[in-house]
Amino acid sequence: MRVRAPELLGRRWLNTGGKDLRLADLRGRIVLLDFWTFCCVNCLHVLDELRALEERFADELVVVGVHSPKFVHEADPVAVEDAVERYGVTHPVLDDPELRTWDAYAARAWPTLVVVDPAGYVVAQMAGEGHAHGLGVLLEELVRTHAGALRRGEGPYVAPPEPETALRFPGKVIALPPGDGHDGTFLVSDTTHHQLVELEPDLVTERRRIGSGERGGPFSEPQGLLLLGDDVLVADSVNHVIRRVRLSDGAVSTLAGTGAQLRTRVEVGQAATELSTPWDLALWDGRVVVAMAGTHQLWSVDPATGEATVLAGTTNEGLRDGPPSEAFFAQPSGLAVAPDGTLWIADSETSALRSMTPAPGVGAQVSTAVGLGLFDFGHRDGDAAQALLQHPLGVAVLPDGSVVVADTYNGALRRYDPATRTVSTLATGLREPSDVLVDGETLVVVESAAHRLVRVPIPASTRVDGAAHRVRRTRTDLSPGPLALRIEFVPPTGQHLDTRFGDPTSLTVAASPPELLVSGAGTSPGLARELVLADGGEGVLQVSVAAAACDDGDGVFAACHRYQQDWGIPVRLTPGAPAELALPLRSA
Repeated sequence: MRVRAPELLGRRWLNTGGKDLRLADLRGRIVLLDFWTFCCVNCLHVLDELRALEERFADELVVVGVHSPKFVHEADPVAVEDAVERYGVTHPVLDDPELRTWDAYAARAWPTLVVVDPAGYVVAQMAGEGHAHGLGVLLEELVRTHAGALRRGEGPYVAPPEPETALRFPGKVIALPPGDGHDGTFLVSDTTHHQLVELEPDLVTERRRIGSGERGGPFSEPQGLLLLGDDVLVADSVNHVIRRVRLSDGAVSTLAGTGAQLRTRVEVGQAATELSTPWDLALWDGRVVVAMAGTHQLWSVDPATGEATVLAGTTNEGLRDGPPSEAFFAQPSGLAVAPDGTLWIADSETSALRSMTPAPGVGAQVSTAVGLGLFDFGHRDGDAAQALLQHPLGVAVLPDGSVVVADTYNGALRRYDPATRTVSTLATGLREPSDVLVDGETLVVVESAAHRLVRVPIPASTRVDGAAHRVRRTRTDLSPGPLALRIEFVPPTGQHLDTRFGDPTSLTVAASPPELLVSGAGTSPGLARELVLADGGEGVLQVSVAAAACDDGDGVFAACHRYQQDWGIPVRLTPGAPAELALPLRSA
């Protein structure tokens, strides 16, 4: 049955010159809806995947972003405008804070892509990243099928005015060592300008810039920085590489990564040549640690050879402690090392402060100091077991051994005291602080959305009894008892599931609270599973899937493509509700 695409409804439109768009305005064009939210690294990957398709099908295709927020801060209209600019979005964006269009299209995951044909009918829906190849094939088919009805030409995108500030959404900062002309200077990743900037101690006066300033140049949205001898290592997030910068003359080389995004699963102890959205760097236990946001892991890079191996994390997105090979992370984005050897991690999507400690005899362990999981966040101090953060991106260690967190979406600096296991607030009113650096008696804070660095004296702690939030989405009613879970995955034209070496799929199921799921939890191959749900209650069903499809043709040398997605589905167990749940990884 053909389904007419629902109307696009939200608060306002961006990148249209102030004009509201309706689907009728786009009739005769192929429309690709991208449901995204700016906290989500997978959504950022999709934005980059779509750029080539937008250029290739410029005459026939209109991409429309539907910004559907996860966090409270992401519903702020100024924050949405900032994100559209920050990530170089060059198509119309519908700001949908109430999730009206999200619900109309029955979206369940970030990102979700929906293709609408020139007649206004939905022809495909898919979740997750990695669909560029399949989308290209589908768009070619639609262009051929609707050749006589296509309305070609320029789309409705209108570029906003070009902003002018010295820095633009800076990401991370380090202090440069004294001597060699760097006395008291700082190096900051000027992320949206795709450069590094050396600043005088006043945090304003520029000494020099490194990089061309063009997306795709030596740097594309650089983030974390690490001083290593006379060089600086740079986590180049969009180029998916670790760069090495020679401070003496600014020469840039590549230490690790090929420039292509990693598309395969790499486990603890394994090596890989490709990286995926490195976000921060630290020197720990004799190795360079990388917060690999794109795969929800920590990696290790040999600074001499560039060999990259996985240090911790399974690639499953979530919050799970234990040995590094079993731990779950969710977009780790900030790293700091304490004098006692503890590695502190700002785990942004779980709104958590995590740690990793080398423990001789039992091995390294991953622990959570603050944070409850993917769906709980807020601004609440006190006992760490119930304290809440909101998408933190930066972390540093204070002289007394406590930890300061750049609590980005709360616009705050928070302090965690390991001795008392309590959380307090050091400062508020900041605009998306993304990093913090201890500099003597002050903190140097990267106030990213204010496009500046500021100094904050290390203040006394205060207590905030703020709000607690959960991800706000429509709950799905399911029947208690047996549940048939099915992942809908149809390889795109020209690809197939290659089963010669075993099942190329993996399905992980969990629940929050865990007692919501009586049986069926865990990881195993397959795209279907029989679950048993509790007799009643509410919670979140967490589903993670990966599937590999290979190009048709030579089975030995055919290229393979990885498709993956994580869902966190709010559910309510109600007698008489459906006893099956179908989730589209790719449905065309």
